[in-house]
This record gives sequence, C-alpha cells and structure tokens, in this order.
Amino acid sequence: MYSALALWHDPCTKSAGEPTFAENYTPTDSINGKDAVERLAVRQELSAPLMTELHAWLTTQLARLSRNHDLAKAINYMLRRWDAFTCFLDDGRVCLTNNAAERALRCVPLGRKAWLFCGSDRGGQRAAVLYTLIQTARLNDVDPQAWLADVLARIAEHPVRQLDRLLPWNWRKQRGMLSQAA
Repeated sequence: MYSALALWHDPCTKSAGEPTFAENYTPTDSINGKDAVERLAVRQELSAPLMTELHAWLTTQLARLSRNHDLAKAINYMLRRWDAFTCFLDDGRVCLTNNAAERALRCVPLGRKAWLFCGSDRGGQRAAVLYTLIQTARLNDVDPQAWLADVLARIAEHPVRQLDRLLPWNWRKQRGMLSQAA
C-alpha cells in the first residue's frame, strides 16, 4: 500500500496542477482537536473528493500493471480494504493516524530484548490484554490501579450477565453513584 501511495505522491507521476498525497492530507490538520461533527463535515467537504480521486487513480494504475507486479499487489491490498481505509469519511470520531496509540505505548519498553519478559507468545498476548485494559481505563479518566483492584476483588461474585458494568466507562458512573449514596 505504501508504494502505491508513494507513487501517487511522486510529482513525476502527476500532471501539472494535480495535488500530491501530502497536500491531500493537509485538510485533516486543521480539524485536529475539534468535535466529531465538525471533523465529519470537513472530511465530507474536503477529503471525500480526494478519496474518490485516489480510488479512480489506483484503479487506473492497476489496469496498467501486470497482475503479479509488486505495485499491483499493493494496490489490490488497498482496494480490498477500501471501506476500512475510508471509514473516516463516515465517522468523525475516527482518527486518521495511530499517533494516540503510539503515544500510549511509549511507556512500554519496546524492542526485542525488552519483550523477553513475556516468555512466550501467550505471555505476549496476556501483556497486550493488560496494556489494553490499562489504556482503556486511562482514556476513560479512570485510575487504572483503582479500577483493576476493584474489578479483581469483585469479579468472582459479580453476575456474568452484568460484566459490562465493570468496564471502565460504566465503572466510573457506578462509582459516582455509590459515592453519592454513601
């Protein structure tokens, strides 16, 4: 996919006056930090036509290439995932980058040697689940340590059909009601 986008970005492959990929990404810079409704309106106005142009361009380039060419494989990969790639045009809450996720993981030591503590693939999966739980609590303005301690203390006796009440976004509301009742 990157090679297809890089080709679209390459000034040598563009006709005079056509925008490059970097110029197409610029409209989203102005809406960072705005609410979802505003972002959606700007995306519909500015980004949707660009994505339509990109889709047409990719389809045209694909027709020119051999089916086994690496670039054709990259274009096919992107076109098969087009709905996922363009979901930001239908939902203003969707972020175009994964910067927030990367910032959230900065506290986690990265690198081959740092992951040795996992011990196995299953250990790595468990670590990923824990990181997800902790970050979900943080994103919901819940203290992860307090939340995990409370949930682990109550989960054995908690009704299975009401496990959703222990999720961070519901737990905060429930804790607020309990503190008001006390």
